[in-house]
Amino acid sequence: MLKDKNVLITGADGFIGSHLTERIVKEGAKVKALSQYNSFNNWGWLEDVDCKNDIEVLTGDVRDPNYMREITKGVDVIFHLAALIAIPYSYIAPDSYIDTNIKGTLNVCQAARDNNVAKTIITSTSEVYGTARYVPIDENHPKQPQSPYSATKIGADAIAKSFYNAFELPVTIARPFNTYGPRQSARAIIPTIITQIASGKKEIKLGDLTPTRDFNYVKDTCSGFVALANCDKTNGEEINIGSNYEISMADTLNLIKKIMNSDVEFVTDQQRIRPKNSEVNRLWCDNTKIKELTGFKPQYTIEDGLKETIEWFKNPENLKKYKADIYNV
Repeated sequence: MLKDKNVLITGADGFIGSHLTERIVKEGAKVKALSQYNSFNNWGWLEDVDCKNDIEVLTGDVRDPNYMREITKGVDVIFHLAALIAIPYSYIAPDSYIDTNIKGTLNVCQAARDNNVAKTIITSTSEVYGTARYVPIDENHPKQPQSPYSATKIGADAIAKSFYNAFELPVTIARPFNTYGPRQSARAIIPTIITQIASGKKEIKLGDLTPTRDFNYVKDTCSGFVALANCDKTNGEEINIGSNYEISMADTLNLIKKIMNSDVEFVTDQQRIRPKNSEVNRLWCDNTKIKELTGFKPQYTIEDGLKETIEWFKNPENLKKYKADIYNV
């Protein structure tokens, strides 16, 4: 159990990381939350968490191996979430993804090994599977690098797995499917729709609406992380976190319109269309493995999760943090 454990969360300043930080504090752990260093001394979404006084915020960079070795001293559990995740930006700046996603994961694993960390959770992504060859997608599905982003996450997962095989590092690869909720970046489909509708748009700009996804509310994703951390049987394993529910982008748009009582029209924005062979057309999670190993079960339907998400975005103080008029890669 995580109670009274010393926990380090990398990428704690991000969307999922900030929610996980709140959750781990509630589990009774002593949390060090790593935020990427910047000269503004801004802690990202950690500025908004309800447990700011109960955590130790560190500012640094997972790309620095010496820094990672230093901050993991005395740590019992690492949740490694720090990554570059925007797929369109990976077309423009793939070198940055290699440095952060692959080398950053190497630095975390090396530091965990050097400091005898009892458990390390590496965050993967369903994007490593590419377009489904069969559904639902289990952990044996082939990896398909359809973007530089997914290629670096495949590489990061392989680095982590190699440390388990070569050095017996107690590491688990957590593979969340598409997570959504409050604080998510506007680059993602759900906040893109919500922010444009909430800003009063009569037409909203989106990309291809035919792909399907297995959407998971962020609180369920965090519950999955906690379940994996509390189970020794997950060491050395790659494990999906998902809902086993598939929905198209078009149906997601219509569901959000219904909840928000909106008659907004959809307009295709060509700059939001991925290159033909890079689009992942279908993702649908088989969550049998995490259920069998840990007893994890999602608690939120997509309707329930969307309602909470929409309420958060509709708050003017939250909405003003987003630029609904600008396409965010």
